[in-house]
Amino acid sequence: MKFVVLGAGTSVPHPQRSSSGFWLDASGSSLLLDCSASAVHRMAQENLDWANLDAIWISHFHLDHIGGLPAFLFGTKYAPETQTRTKTLKIFGAKGLRDLIEKFDAANEYNLLKQPFPVEISEVEPLEKFAILEKIEAVALDTPHTPESLAIHLRNENDATIVYSADTGYEKTLGTLARAVDLLVLECSFFANKPVETHLELSEAMRLIRYAKPKKAVLVHLYPEWDAVDFEKEVVKFSPPCEVMQARDGLRLEIA
Repeated sequence: MKFVVLGAGTSVPHPQRSSSGFWLDASGSSLLLDCSASAVHRMAQENLDWANLDAIWISHFHLDHIGGLPAFLFGTKYAPETQTRTKTLKIFGAKGLRDLIEKFDAANEYNLLKQPFPVEISEVEPLEKFAILEKIEAVALDTPHTPESLAIHLRNENDATIVYSADTGYEKTLGTLARAVDLLVLECSFFANKPVETHLELSEAMRLIRYAKPKKAVLVHLYPEWDAVDFEKEVVKFSPPCEVMQARDGLRLEIA
């Protein structure tokens, strides 16, 4: 599996880190994990085959995670690259996803779901396995961020595994979900003294990593305060059980 960071940052504008979006190539299919406004163009900047994207996962309904979805559908409706596409685009998320997309659509009668190709919206239940791609099994987990927020665990036919936490407060069951995965993509919004309980700071992220013991971890959703932090110096203080990386836009990882 190939993993690409499209946006390592948050809703706050930043010169190097755009908003949430992550691309996964797996078993001949492609998946977009969250779709911020910037992710729409970041796919093209990274020379990814956005016109043939197979599926989109929406972790929750904050605009820096879903705000690019209507814009993407508006683009695919008219783009020359998608006019001959026939395969279905699948969009997955929590209960309420369809209603929200329909409200975006109704704002100006965009007919976003009337594409040159079929669009299928699936609202998933936590802890129930589902096929997000043809050869990728997924299971979602409730997380303490918004009422609909979900982390997701992905496994391909060769048992390569990824967990994407999306935005979350501290929850030990998230560490259980990520136990021994090949890659843990974990939010770490703040360095220390976080102002809200519904995000993680470094000490909490490292506690989850030490509990989960993934083969590799990458910290994402980084607010601008991280610019003043020596990442490697601070992470090593927690004696991490694996390589822990600071996400950056354009980072590419191979997951065996």
